[in-house]
Amino acid sequence: MTEEIETGSPTKNWTTIGWILGVIPSLLLFVSGVMKFIQPAGFEEGLTHMGWRPEQMYAIGAVEILCVLIFLFPKTAVLGAILLTGYMGGAIATHVRVGDIVIVQVLIGMVFWLSLWLRDPRIRQLIPFRT
Repeated sequence: MTEEIETGSPTKNWTTIGWILGVIPSLLLFVSGVMKFIQPAGFEEGLTHMGWRPEQMYAIGAVEILCVLIFLFPKTAVLGAILLTGYMGGAIATHVRVGDIVIVQVLIGMVFWLSLWLRDPRIRQLIPFRT
């Protein structure tokens, strides 16, 4: 296993685990983006706490969904991960500003990159684990 990490040669298990790890936060953010369009009852109260207005959510939801879709296509996954890192940075900044805990947002960003690391040998070469 150590040799696989150093050489960057993919295994089917790594790729499968990478896709699973990538799809889970993608679904969460996709649903979050959809909710920004639907704006169910009680949604506005959460926005007020964060300092956002309901009409701002359409653009944010569209960006969120677009970033997830870009991440899910293998040819654009690296760009998607970069965009999602920026998106999660904005979410972290918003939560820090209002005094909320940010561990979930940090973990989501980390899971996106771990997912990509597991399924793309180019990323393993850029971010190697040394023994």
